[in-house]
Amino acid sequence: MRDKLIFSPWLSLAPALTIILVLLGASLLYAVAESIGFIGVIGQNQISLSAYRATLDSNSEFWTSLGFSLWVSIASTAISSAIALTLAVWLSERNGKMDTLALNWNLAFPHLVWSVALLLFLSQSGLFARWMASLSLISTPAEFPVIVRDRFGIGIILSYIGKEIPFLTITILSVLRSQSVGYDVVAENLGASRWQRLRYATIPQVTPALLAGSLLVFGFIFSSYEVPALLGVGYPRALPVLALRFFLDPDLRARSEGMVISLIITLIVVIVAVVSLRMKDER
Repeated sequence: MRDKLIFSPWLSLAPALTIILVLLGASLLYAVAESIGFIGVIGQNQISLSAYRATLDSNSEFWTSLGFSLWVSIASTAISSAIALTLAVWLSERNGKMDTLALNWNLAFPHLVWSVALLLFLSQSGLFARWMASLSLISTPAEFPVIVRDRFGIGIILSYIGKEIPFLTITILSVLRSQSVGYDVVAENLGASRWQRLRYATIPQVTPALLAGSLLVFGFIFSSYEVPALLGVGYPRALPVLALRFFLDPDLRARSEGMVISLIITLIVVIVAVVSLRMKDER
């Protein structure tokens, strides 16, 4: 009876899991096959590692794109985590249900919609540039600083920060508000200063959740296509954007390099997800 109770959830999930595993497995097999030269559309059926050599060559654009993707992912995750921690601590002290309304409202918008809004407001031909020009703060909209579609990825980072802060804040806030004992209050009664309460009581409580959430955010940003494609430039470009460039190449043999990049992205994201799940289990 006990074994039946243990395995019953897995049996109920079996149909959905089977479909997911079949689709994922087929996609991975297809990607691996094309990455080693099996491209049935053009009748190419010989194993070749030339796509791996071309992608990982020291002069390849892959390394520039990898560095750019890591920069955007790490910067967005670090800034979002720091602001989310500060905001969650502040909201936990207020302890009001309406305080999280703006956070939940933000989560309702897809990343693509948020990015389009940034483009409309912050581009050199956007609303802010035109308003500043109409107020004679700048001579022409072209003098507005380049914030989106810049080579440093500032616009991309701003877009992700605006979307990931609410997610991480709600994650941290749920931990702080679920504690049965007010450790912060206890520390205050024992004479701890505000900084000491934050350092020795609050941060240790939320660190596992913050790290797990930050890793998920990093994995999502690293593998995301739409925001870098909309707010980025032609060079440097994020790895998913570079991969799609190979997929759209008129020469179908270039798809092998696109598959190599996609497999590398998948491997990195899977590693990050596994680490995040392990942290969640240890919490």
